[in-house]
Amino acid sequence: MRDFPNNKPLPVSLESLQSFLADDMRAVDNVIRQSLHSDVVLVRQVSEYIINSGGKRLRPVLVLLSAGCFDYRGRAHHELAAVVEFIHTATLLHDDVVDESALRRGRETANALFGNAASVLVGDFLYSRAFQMMVAVDNMEVMRILSDATNVIAEGEVLQLLNCHDPDIDEENYLRVIRYKTAKLFEAAGRLGAVIGGGSEAEKDALARYGMHLGTAFQLIDDVLDYSGESGETGKNIGDDLAEGKPTLPLLYAMRHGTPEQAASIRRAIENGGLTEFDNVLAAIRDTNALQYAREAAAREIEIANAAISCLPDSNSKSALLQLAAFAVDRNF
Repeated sequence: MRDFPNNKPLPVSLESLQSFLADDMRAVDNVIRQSLHSDVVLVRQVSEYIINSGGKRLRPVLVLLSAGCFDYRGRAHHELAAVVEFIHTATLLHDDVVDESALRRGRETANALFGNAASVLVGDFLYSRAFQMMVAVDNMEVMRILSDATNVIAEGEVLQLLNCHDPDIDEENYLRVIRYKTAKLFEAAGRLGAVIGGGSEAEKDALARYGMHLGTAFQLIDDVLDYSGESGETGKNIGDDLAEGKPTLPLLYAMRHGTPEQAASIRRAIENGGLTEFDNVLAAIRDTNALQYAREAAAREIEIANAAISCLPDSNSKSALLQLAAFAVDRNF
């Protein structure tokens, strides 16, 4: 892992972070390519399509940086970074089938291209391959962290399904879905790096807390971008969450603080899905400053994340974690 030039912090950009980790990320990519091998052609095709579709790889980055906080010099962090990416990719394959999504990262989804059955089954392949790889690391704590995380993520996916088309959920339940479905894997990634790096229990907990709050902030900004981003940058169609009847934080806030007519319009949009109320919903979000409210919520999560790792010794990897947190809330894709 390279040091920052003159130990100065990098500017807040994903490219800067990826450049800092260039050697490690190449090693992770090699692990991913080797581990995707299957004698079944369709498994290879779908796996390679989704893995190579331009994701941010933030979860693998978190594993690498967390291990780097302890000057880890082995190779297990490359394996575990690939495992975390496989688990994430499997959830994407399954999510896109459940949501009937046609676009992700600016490309056709795997289910749109290969069909629902292939996407679900290849998602299962990636889960099982991830577990083969984590067993090979031969660390019971690693296996416990990842098996627990995978179980919680599945619960989060079911919770989100139950909350769809329900305009009466509150912020607490909305955040619960985020912490289960999205932030749990970030939490696991942070803890894994500390485990293989030889961190103390307090340091493991610190990096796990950082990951949890980073992941929560990341999803909050994703929910903001669904109403403010450009499809060319976000890689998905604007309004997808609304079309799927997902009651995200901007909608919940606008429903509470808008006029009765606006609240009724948002309620109909959530209950019925689709985009017939889209213009009215956008107006309500704008009038109530709902996106600013959600961004401020994300910023609070980042403050907690950064505070969690204040106990770690200063290092280039810790500086990069702070830069990663800044990117999570400042991004537009």
